Amino acid sequence: MSAAIRNYALVTGAYWGFTLTDGALRMLVLLHFHALGYSAFEIALLFILYEFAGIITNLVGGWLAQARGLRFTLYSGLILQIASLAALSLTSPDWLPAVSVAYVMGLQAASGVAKDLTKMSSKSAIKVLVPADAKGALFKWVAILTGSKNALKGVGFFMGGALLSWLGFSGALIAMAIGLAITLIAVALSLGDTMTGPAGKIKPKFRDVFSRDRKINVLSAARLFLFGSRDIWFVVGLPVFLAAELGWSHIEVGSYMALWVIGYGFIQTIAPKMLRAGSHEPDGRTARFWIAALIAVTTAIAAAVTQGITPEFAVLGGLLVFGIIFAVNSSLHSYLILAYAEGDKVAMNVGFYYMSNAIGRLSGTILSGVAYYYGGLVGCLVTSIVFLTISWIISAALPTRMPATPQS
Repeated sequence: MSAAIRNYALVTGAYWGFTLTDGALRMLVLLHFHALGYSAFEIALLFILYEFAGIITNLVGGWLAQARGLRFTLYSGLILQIASLAALSLTSPDWLPAVSVAYVMGLQAASGVAKDLTKMSSKSAIKVLVPADAKGALFKWVAILTGSKNALKGVGFFMGGALLSWLGFSGALIAMAIGLAITLIAVALSLGDTMTGPAGKIKPKFRDVFSRDRKINVLSAARLFLFGSRDIWFVVGLPVFLAAELGWSHIEVGSYMALWVIGYGFIQTIAPKMLRAGSHEPDGRTARFWIAALIAVTTAIAAAVTQGITPEFAVLGGLLVFGIIFAVNSSLHSYLILAYAEGDKVAMNVGFYYMSNAIGRLSGTILSGVAYYYGGLVGCLVTSIVFLTISWIISAALPTRMPATPQS
């Protein structure tokens, strides 16, 4: 096994371990506080800082990785998640609701910081590890990491519910903290000093985190509206629709969402084969085509719901097609940012890009509630179409030819 593949496997393993705890933690918090009688609004508050933390973390994290190295930010993310899990295990049902909400919100923010440090480090590491002359390898390796992450996040949803039933809230959190600590130790001992990333090549100033590269700025803006379009109807609109309109139980809604995420992750892993990346490297034209396909599918779902077609067929069937096409879009964008990123500024470029991603997710989460309140699921879908159209227009400015083979 080459050193590059070995290190890639180690970084991916660390990201997998983190992702399992991230998905499980979300389900643990949601189910535990729901059982304690907290309102939907109070539970939603617990996750707001988690999403907001991603905006700041990706911005600062890219600069920090550039200055201190990717190992430093990777280990920092894992350590912070372990500490957050341990601290959350101390939560007591005897606390006043306001105290519990404030305490959990703060630790959820810390977990959000940990998530984005780990994600940024893992994805940036691929650009460092992939041999510069390996044609098609960058897209393949990015797709495997991104797809497996989303599939494992779905598994984490199941794991959170199972651990809560078996060990209780505090016991589940302690078990996850121990498991992630073992992962961190194993990776740290095996990885050693072989992956330093970009540290030392340049001395970045904080203002450098704001990209001056036009293609990265364009891709980041397109990503913002792309991911906002998904969360506008997926975060609040879809779960509420399944529960209120179709009469599904909470277990059925949670299981369906988990299975959807797992399937979504699987499609991401095979995206390079779907796009035949080995013979033709995806570019700006590819990105515009797949966003246009997403607009068509979302419009068809909205039209079907408006015309009174059986909701189970219109929404659930449409969601399967939407998931496949969105997974290809996501995997394609994850490849393009690494292909566009400069070799000595990859961490800052990736950090800036995922900051835009976080803004899109936060915007979509907020708009999801507003759009559903005023227009139901169709209102969410129409708002999503507006976001997708903006993303398609922005993508017109992406290069139609890929840059020269990226240097690691």
